Amino acid sequence: MELKQLYQEIILDHAKNPRNKGKCENYNHDAKAHNPLCGDKVHIYLNLDKDNIRGLSFEGEGCAISLASASILTDTLKGRDLTFTKNITNNFLNMLKSKSKITLNSLSEDQITTINSLSGVQEFPMRIKCATMAWHALLSAIEKKN
Repeated sequence: MELKQLYQEIILDHAKNPRNKGKCENYNHDAKAHNPLCGDKVHIYLNLDKDNIRGLSFEGEGCAISLASASILTDTLKGRDLTFTKNITNNFLNMLKSKSKITLNSLSEDQITTINSLSGVQEFPMRIKCATMAWHALLSAIEKKN
């Protein structure tokens, strides 16, 4: 199977079967984001206990890329600490800006492949916002900006 086809299958799977969709229990931070160009909306819910993410989920509507990205974000970062979360988030956002791939040793091969599946939007500048919206909302939720 070609890498491009694998990436498409990962995105479609997360879009059709999103992980962590709905409000997580006892969330104490949240943030919303909206892309007025295409109508995508996401609401990130975060249960933050000191520096640990106890719960992480989302609600939203939009294109397959925005839903898949929010699902991948929650699946990858739920249960992690804030240092790790900010590091991965910044690496993801830089990946889409610089047309690179994530290769962090702190992720499993499957997690790296899953996150890198979103790298295809680099070729479509109008879709980058779809892929990054949930990640920016997560940073806002951590900072408790609404």
